[in-house]
Amino acid sequence: MSKGSVVLAYSGGLDTSCILVWLKEQGYDVIAYLANIGQNEDFDAARKKAEKLGAEKVFIEDLRSEFVEEFIWPSVQANAVYEDRYLLGTSIARPCIARRQVQIAQQEGAQFVSHGATGKGNDQIRFELTCYALYPEVQIIAPWRIPEFYNRFRGRKDLMEYAEKHGIPVPVTPKAPWSMDANLMHISYESGVLENPKNHAPSDLYQMTKNPEDSPNEPDVLEIDFIKGVPVKVTHVKEGKSKDTPLEIFSYLNEIGGKHGVGRIDIVENRFIGMKSRGIYETPGGTILLHAHLDIETFTMDREVRKIKQSLGIKFSELIYNGFGPLEADYRATAIKAAWEREGHVPQRWFWYSPECEFVRHCVDKSQENVEGRVQLSVFKGQVYILGRESPKSLYNEELVSMDVQGDYDPCDASGFIKINAVRLREHNRLQGAAPKKL
Repeated sequence: MSKGSVVLAYSGGLDTSCILVWLKEQGYDVIAYLANIGQNEDFDAARKKAEKLGAEKVFIEDLRSEFVEEFIWPSVQANAVYEDRYLLGTSIARPCIARRQVQIAQQEGAQFVSHGATGKGNDQIRFELTCYALYPEVQIIAPWRIPEFYNRFRGRKDLMEYAEKHGIPVPVTPKAPWSMDANLMHISYESGVLENPKNHAPSDLYQMTKNPEDSPNEPDVLEIDFIKGVPVKVTHVKEGKSKDTPLEIFSYLNEIGGKHGVGRIDIVENRFIGMKSRGIYETPGGTILLHAHLDIETFTMDREVRKIKQSLGIKFSELIYNGFGPLEADYRATAIKAAWEREGHVPQRWFWYSPECEFVRHCVDKSQENVEGRVQLSVFKGQVYILGRESPKSLYNEELVSMDVQGDYDPCDASGFIKINAVRLREHNRLQGAAPKKL
């Protein structure tokens, strides 16, 4: 007798293929769900494989556009970077995937959802917090946290033997001696030979970007237009080619960035679960947008507001990385989107399932009201160089700052400004400076 239906986040790889069969072995009816978020995947082959392995139904969902508009764009607005370097390509994708998984579970009347995330990583947290937030009654089956499963499958060898026994088609050898996760925003590499942080990344590891040494000897010059901190258009200056839909914009920036080897990092990061891990990432389009957005934001945003917004960006990044990040509240989003469109605003539909992230998002949105204009930049040999910018909402006053024009500024005022700021320093040194210093 069936224990019920389970929606499995399925990739078609060794782990989730074995999990699909194992779930059936445990008495569940399995619904396989594969999200297209821009990875290089043979989706038709994955569907046929899931059906062959006994999936009751197979859902393959194209989430690329909503991934860009509802998840990547808020990250751009926030300048979201975890621990100063990681642009959160995997982190931001997980709630996008899990949201649709929950919708399918509710649509199909499934009580259970399942995934192939390990018990040591961050993804289990990201997937499950999303599921519980949207479907509080759901029950989650996480095989890599079930002793019966992880004691049975202690490594790839055990999985391969199980696959052979149950007729699960898998490659004879792994594609590469490391683990990969790919989507429209990035590719991440970890595990295997990369677990020793001293080991250099093999030269054939990178798939999304060229080696900067082998990239073209001529730069590509781009203009990126922003409204409310969101990219609305990208133009290749020399070719006159333009893209103006979110998916096209981001895909084109990936193409240009990848061509010039932009966005490679090799880092050791702090997982939320409490351990450090080594990861290598390629984020070409995201890196270009980070540079461009930072530039137009500084150009149009008040200094003190930007200081506060910078701290919010750090908090936003931590929330995304740790799994408390983005999820659309559909019942509110539809009404808000319609109202904003009537007012002529750029459509935005981003709300968040943790109260602290909802608060941060509202603050970030508010900060972006005047982040509008055009940035011109050069992409060349692994680098992004800002060339110029313009904006109808610029706070830059050329006459005020000019060394050749007096403008509406009296230099004598600086004397009082300096003396007032010196009061604190004088008092500090008067009271503390005379004290003998301990060696």
